[in-house]
Amino acid sequence: MLDPAFIRIHAKEVEENAARKGVTVDVGKIVRLDAQHRDVLRQSETVRAQQKAASTHKPDAATQKKLRTLSAEAQEFRAQERALGEQLDSLLRQLPAMVRPDVPVGKDERDNAVVRLVGKPPSFAFPAKDYLALGEALDFIDVTRAGKVSGSRFGYLKNGAALLEFALVQYALDLLVRQSGFTFMVPPVMIGEDAMRAMGYLEHGGEAETYHFLQDRLFLVGTSEQSLGPYHKDEVLDAGHLPLRYCAFSTCFRREAGAAGKDTRGILRVHQFDKLEMFVFCKPEDSDREHNGLLALEEKLMQGLGLAYRVVNCCTGELGLPAAKKYDIETWLPSQQRYRETHSSSNCVDFQARRLNIRYKNTAGGKNEFVHTLNGTAFAIPRMIAVLLEHGQQADGTIRVPTPLRPYLPGSPEVLGK
Repeated sequence: MLDPAFIRIHAKEVEENAARKGVTVDVGKIVRLDAQHRDVLRQSETVRAQQKAASTHKPDAATQKKLRTLSAEAQEFRAQERALGEQLDSLLRQLPAMVRPDVPVGKDERDNAVVRLVGKPPSFAFPAKDYLALGEALDFIDVTRAGKVSGSRFGYLKNGAALLEFALVQYALDLLVRQSGFTFMVPPVMIGEDAMRAMGYLEHGGEAETYHFLQDRLFLVGTSEQSLGPYHKDEVLDAGHLPLRYCAFSTCFRREAGAAGKDTRGILRVHQFDKLEMFVFCKPEDSDREHNGLLALEEKLMQGLGLAYRVVNCCTGELGLPAAKKYDIETWLPSQQRYRETHSSSNCVDFQARRLNIRYKNTAGGKNEFVHTLNGTAFAIPRMIAVLLEHGQQADGTIRVPTPLRPYLPGSPEVLGK
């Protein structure tokens, strides 16, 4: 959510920013509602002051009549204040975060800017297979039986693939927790409506991507970011403890409502998957540095696995409502001869913190200010398993295991599938 005071001064820039993100909002109406709301607040405060002054007088008939009149006026102003506030809040929640100046302007992933290429895509001296053919041949992945049990876009991870999942998690936790000081969590995967809405993913069709339990007023998270962000809701954080860095393992749930016809078979785009996510609360002046830090950690994990990837600076149309800037890591998938997204990291500045009312005591200014929030993927498990199977395939059908993962697998094997 944007600060109404900022919108009053920068209405044109706010409208242009929304358009670049593909969002249509009547910013002029927001400015007018804001002015009306502030005017009603001033009148309401004036009436309350008059009530307070009148109540100090002797309670004669004239005073009592005046108090009744003022009470009726106060009630009317409260109703106007509430109605205008609800209208204003609804429109404010439609506005996206202001993008950083170095974000490329564009409509979709074709307009993303490649920052760097890392590693060399593998070549094979034998007919290479795609990850699903490899997984089914080795009894690592079963989407056929998952289809009977749960329908499309589900899969069973078995044997080597299931073991790889927890090897990836342990490998990442070693870097994040032991070496980098992140606090590890296993968070709730069901969160309340207020928490989900505050994270900024329900507006502009986002609700269609979520699983919502209407009777219980609960959402299943699509990423543990959605349960980590509200962790400090309505708190004032100690500036001396910032930044706060968390990582969380959770199962994630997505309808994939906008993915009709895309990756319908396999585990690249599924309704349920496990993920290890990073999340940061920090001072505003530190958020760009923290963003670069999250990206550096993602790259360190990828380079340790020896995977070929590229980093892209996502264009305005790819950012979504909360993000001011986003980097994606796209990993080479040999069977498709192209890079596919495996990681993202976003700086959401104070957009989510305003909705969640998360502040810190700014000792320099002596007042409470909103923190900045950031998130980044450590590993989205199914996609990582897909690229590991394809990158590591050998002529005999076995899978070479990257060296850093071997200590976390039973027997520390060099290959899986023997």
